[in-house]
Amino acid sequence: MKAKKVSLFLVMILALSTFLAACSGDDSTSSKGGGSTEGVEQVLNVVESSEIPSMDTTLATDSVSFNVMNNVMEGLYRLGENDEVTDGVAEGEPEVSEDGKTYTFKLRKDAKWSNGDPVTAHDFVYAWQKAVNPDTGAQYAYMMYVVENGQEINSGKKKPSELGVKAIDDNTLEVKLANAVPYFKSLLSFGTFMPQNQKFVEEQGDKYGLEADTTIYNGPFTLSEWKHEESFKLSKNKEYWDKDTVKLETVNFKIVKDTNTAVNLYETGKIDRVGLSAEHVDNFKDSEEFLTEPDSSVFYLEFNQENEILANTKIRKALTMAFDKEAYVDTILNNGSSAAYYIVPKQFYTTQDGKDFRDVNGDMLKTNKDEAAKLWAEGLKELGKDKVELELLNYDSDSAKKTGEYLKEQMESVLEGFTLTISQQPFQNKLDLQAKGDFDISFSGWGPDYQDPMTFLDMFTTGNGNNHGKFSNAKYDKLIKDANTTLLDDLKARDTAMADAEKLLIEEEAVIAPIYQRGGAFLMKDKVKGLLTHSFGGDYSYKWVSIEE
Repeated sequence: MKAKKVSLFLVMILALSTFLAACSGDDSTSSKGGGSTEGVEQVLNVVESSEIPSMDTTLATDSVSFNVMNNVMEGLYRLGENDEVTDGVAEGEPEVSEDGKTYTFKLRKDAKWSNGDPVTAHDFVYAWQKAVNPDTGAQYAYMMYVVENGQEINSGKKKPSELGVKAIDDNTLEVKLANAVPYFKSLLSFGTFMPQNQKFVEEQGDKYGLEADTTIYNGPFTLSEWKHEESFKLSKNKEYWDKDTVKLETVNFKIVKDTNTAVNLYETGKIDRVGLSAEHVDNFKDSEEFLTEPDSSVFYLEFNQENEILANTKIRKALTMAFDKEAYVDTILNNGSSAAYYIVPKQFYTTQDGKDFRDVNGDMLKTNKDEAAKLWAEGLKELGKDKVELELLNYDSDSAKKTGEYLKEQMESVLEGFTLTISQQPFQNKLDLQAKGDFDISFSGWGPDYQDPMTFLDMFTTGNGNNHGKFSNAKYDKLIKDANTTLLDDLKARDTAMADAEKLLIEEEAVIAPIYQRGGAFLMKDKVKGLLTHSFGGDYSYKWVSIEE
């Protein structure tokens, strides 16, 4: 993503996003080919705004890593056009028990790792047990709680070998779930559920996933070159079972943090796709190469409640209502993003009553500068303070800097005695500091890992690895637990519980301050065909891309 799911993050405006999540797409970005590829070099050149933090599927927490994994790794299934689940290592539909708790998958016999080893059911057992093992320290371990004994293992009450996953034979995988989960199959395309080659991984030790040659691949491409903080390259995987479908020979990524630089690279023909920031949208919106993308990613401020100041609910509400979100998306972004007063995005999930989930709670804690000033004064009085200085943990990208400057100006002009300092950090440093809880306020984003409100809501439960602000509320925990267990037999009641949880999270407790639901404005060369964007999981799929005249 919660991401996905970690923290699911950064700012949006370069060709690929850098936070925990995924981007959505429409026909404008997944156009079918119709031209000729004969004699045309099958090379795609794009930019990324950050270094890859990790290629270990059990440790990755960000959208950059998950996007690359989506193209060089493959789980039981992968996402195809319109986010439909298509065959990956699994061949065909699984056999599902009557109670919906036991899945039996048949694995294709021609699936191979990039070193020629077969991909087997044992590779999934190893990777899943590793992800849920508390010794691994995986922030996404909670994704495995859907599997029998997953939560108990991660809390140290049971052994990893007791996880409800078993290799019946090399090509048959049995999975037992803790409860019947309606979105389980869509989970299986996500990075945390991908396999690992045990022999190779253990040979690499602590170096696994940190270099191109200390990582092994089973997807359409391999990570063939990785120049840290500069560039990386994907090359067609000759061992991939469906290699005949893959047209691209190479995908070149150049790491570029500055949007102006990226746009210049596009205009000079050095890259084939680029994200646009606000100042560029008006210049290019009439271009035939201009396109927009809807998105299910939501960006927000997360408050660290271990900080005495931010433990005060009135202070958090004041900070949430003190800045104009509409003006922000209109002036700073100007790319189709919309102001957010929620965490579960619009047009993402339909309730059992046939409504957009977003319509249940509507907008919460909308901008109200007078009310913000009032609550701020009351909060300061309760704390016995008249001045407060807090730090915003932020990324070092061009667009993130503008976001920080905007928030500082808005908040300080409304909240008397408030000073907001800004700490600009490289992507990996930002993620590390956030994971350690070393921040006051963190600018974050979350893209969904699967198509259910739970992908946004469960990360704020007590003790969750993505709950960086250390929010803890027994009522909230129960709502989430019930929605994941007892209410799976009553999906209408489950929808109500999730809506109640979101209302508690934002309107009652102001645990986070939503800012915007991302949209994207891009330029892409007409020669690029078949690029798929996804509303959850990895942002992009290059498997079906071709370069045509």
